Amino acid sequence: MATNVNPSGPEPSSVSEEVSWEDAFQEAAAGQAAPAANKTGEQTPGADARAKRSPAGSVDLDFLLDISLNVTAEIGRAKMLVNELLQLNQGSIISLDKQVGESVDVLVNGKLMARGEVVMVNEMFAIRLTEIIGPKERIQQLT
Repeated sequence: MATNVNPSGPEPSSVSEEVSWEDAFQEAAAGQAAPAANKTGEQTPGADARAKRSPAGSVDLDFLLDISLNVTAEIGRAKMLVNELLQLNQGSIISLDKQVGESVDVLVNGKLMARGEVVMVNEMFAIRLTEIIGPKERIQQLT
């Protein structure tokens, strides 16, 4: 069975126009959302919802509200030698670097975002936020 092979490479796709990122950003800045397309050039489901604009002309970022983030409350830390770690058993006590009554760190995706105090709500632990970390302090933590 013989097959025909095009020596010049693959045939061009059926998409009549390619849209570059620069063109898309320029169109978005001008208030015209570029249609999102998949590799076959078909309209991507939900693209219209992501490209909506608010009445004031700013981009509607509501789709960001469904992004999942890891939130961790850290009551303290400890450094241990491997030998000390191996000697731990049920009932062992690990001393942490924070004192009773000191603020608990609230981390979002591993980055400090707030501090608070431990409280009890419906017999479950919870954190009452007492301080939200400002952008300047968050940047200082990165350096």
